[in-house]
Amino acid sequence: MNATLDLLKTRRSVPPPLLDGPGPTRDELDTLLTLASRVPDHGKLAPWRFIVIEGEARARIGETIATAFAADNPEAGADRLDQERRRLMHAPVVVAVVSRAGPHVKIPDWEQVLSAGAVAMNLVVAANAMGFSTSWLTEWHAYDRRVLDALGLAPTERLAGHIHIGRGREIPSDRPRPALADIVTYL
Repeated sequence: MNATLDLLKTRRSVPPPLLDGPGPTRDELDTLLTLASRVPDHGKLAPWRFIVIEGEARARIGETIATAFAADNPEAGADRLDQERRRLMHAPVVVAVVSRAGPHVKIPDWEQVLSAGAVAMNLVVAANAMGFSTSWLTEWHAYDRRVLDALGLAPTERLAGHIHIGRGREIPSDRPRPALADIVTYL
């Protein structure tokens, strides 16, 4: 089996609390984002973009997440607020994949959204091929306008998810996968 097929067969998401540094260097990130961008893109619209969150920016955005959570959950205790505050602090680098899908005369919104999903998956696969571990998460804050504003998203943009990138302290065991008979129809 070649290396690409072996990677696709064995790749596992690693929860962010199990991701340590070092993360990718700026040159490695440039390579990863270039590879991530090589996806189907009907009309060459690039209906996605990246926001790289590293260093102090992780704490700054985390504070926004905690503040939004506290506003919506006034009963939340200090431990829970700290958990929200640290959401982006585990992995050394977090890449927000932003979907810029919008009205187009020939290219439906859903095709553009799929392209953003393909960008996120390419980033996951490329980072794993480079020796990093990843986790692609889209949690409550990915839909919260206060957090999206802090990330600089336009009102028409959506967050396809955060790709947490680091070095896996441990790799979880594989999860059960659906039987092909349950998900494939041959005509």
